[in-house]
Amino acid sequence: MAMARVTANGRIVIPAGLRRKYGIKKGTTLRFIEEDGRIVLQPVTRQTIHSFRGIFKRQPGEKLATQELLEDHAEELRLEEAKFARLHSR
Repeated sequence: MAMARVTANGRIVIPAGLRRKYGIKKGTTLRFIEEDGRIVLQPVTRQTIHSFRGIFKRQPGEKLATQELLEDHAEELRLEEAKFARLHSR
């Protein structure tokens, strides 16, 4: 288990073995994630970014999210107009 101390300025030194293992170099962006009372440190490296490729890819026949929103909005509008027409036709 690797450990580090926080300096007065809030800085920590990530142990060399972990830096090598996770490709953390000078200038690497790190994400701090809070989960279940813990702080998880995640390097944002090319490998991390590549691991997210395709997670939002549509399946064959699946609509774009914006298209679904537009269709839902059109349906809500149609229902509201029908309701309005019924109220004013009495």
